[in-house]
Amino acid sequence: MTAPDSTESARATEPPTVDEPRDGTAPRSSWLALYVVCVGVLMIVLDQSIVNVALPSIRDDLGFSQASLAWVVNAYLLTYGGFLLLCGRLGDLRGNRRVFMAGTTVFTLASVACGLATSTTVLVVGRVVQGLGGAAVTAVGLALIMGLFTDPGERAKAMGVYGFVLSGGGAIGVLLGGVLTDALSWHWIFLVNVPIGLTVLLAARSLLPTDDADEASGRLDVPGAVLVTAALMLAVAGIVGGDSAGWTSGRTVALLVGSAVLFAGFIGWEARSAQPLVPLRVFRLRNLSVSQVVGILWAGAMFGWFFLTALYLQDVRGLPALQVGLAFLPASLVQGVCSLWLSDRLVMRFGVRPPMVAGLSLAGVGLLLLATAPVDGAFALHVLPSMLMLGLGAGIAFNPVLMAATGDVEPEEAGLASGVLNTAFMMGGALGLAALVAVSGARSESLLSDGASRLAALNGGLHAAFVLGALAALAAAAIGGLLLRPKSLTSSEPEGD
Repeated sequence: MTAPDSTESARATEPPTVDEPRDGTAPRSSWLALYVVCVGVLMIVLDQSIVNVALPSIRDDLGFSQASLAWVVNAYLLTYGGFLLLCGRLGDLRGNRRVFMAGTTVFTLASVACGLATSTTVLVVGRVVQGLGGAAVTAVGLALIMGLFTDPGERAKAMGVYGFVLSGGGAIGVLLGGVLTDALSWHWIFLVNVPIGLTVLLAARSLLPTDDADEASGRLDVPGAVLVTAALMLAVAGIVGGDSAGWTSGRTVALLVGSAVLFAGFIGWEARSAQPLVPLRVFRLRNLSVSQVVGILWAGAMFGWFFLTALYLQDVRGLPALQVGLAFLPASLVQGVCSLWLSDRLVMRFGVRPPMVAGLSLAGVGLLLLATAPVDGAFALHVLPSMLMLGLGAGIAFNPVLMAATGDVEPEEAGLASGVLNTAFMMGGALGLAALVAVSGARSESLLSDGASRLAALNGGLHAAFVLGALAALAAAAIGGLLLRPKSLTSSEPEGD
């Protein structure tokens, strides 16, 4: 009797594959795999906003100072933003499925540590590890979806689901954070990740396609990885700490200058490297580069919407945390309907650019409406219309932005493109929020010095920030509409002007 061939036994352990139906539609297994990826990514996205509502409870329970409390958020952002590019490239070299599952494991274990934390040190270290796991999951999520769906119509639907998870998860996190903190305790905003993470891991083992990456085809560019990761972490540290430390302080300037120097060194190294971490030629892909600019502006506007609207409802209108979370529910519902059932149809009917421009413009108008809300504004009259408009705009626009960014990317570099785009969203959100908060604070101080009441000054500062956020969304619409040249979904020709 002959021994079984090693490749035969290896295939026996692989998850089963399903042939594509002859009508071009994706098999049921692809949609189940999509839901696994989206639940994993949703867990990560929720964690970026769910913590904000619970910060006062965490401060009182663990004894954080007001200054050190920011590290509960910043520790996560540092590793999350710093490792996105590295994890995206690791997905291309070692397999997106492997990186996704490894990231989910790390994030789930770190969530246990955070949920059971009894000291400030344990919680902050746990948040650092959570950021690393979150970066791995998010960096390869888009690449996994690109591999699951090749038909343009099916990919548009899948991108709609994924886009809702990315853009709507923040609002859901605000609501869930309020519910868990008020009904149970702050510990549960982390412990809720444990059953979700375990479920995702079990489902991913059987549903996600096996990795096609050939480890012998490339090696990891370690110097490039160190340079870009350090540069991104310094940039995030400088941006998120700029408001508290001062934008002209020695600390902030040193961090941002150090980041710029490391980025310059990274570019120089990549230009000479035989197997670069980020081949610089990808930035010559017009649609990917333009989509990064659109994503930076769009993320800044959206991060500002969540944060500033919560400030208006909580500090100006005096609503409790749970009601603030519920206030975001209508926008989340509208966004979900548009992302899941409308956006893909608009993309297939009109192409990528018209829905993107329309959605971003609607979001800009919604932010302008928020800039008119008075101190004693009624939710139904002064907040709800703008929230619905923002939900509608986000639900329509996110899918086209993702499709435009990935349309020209080769399959073997899908993880890299996913990491690049997610890094742009992350940096744009952090930088945009910091800029909006700085503008709001400066305007409020100016109004106070002119004799305005505290609430009037705070509201006036928020108005200035909403206007700036609206300009960012409208600028993203203009840049995307004028500069993007995505391919038609029914041919290889660019969309007509």
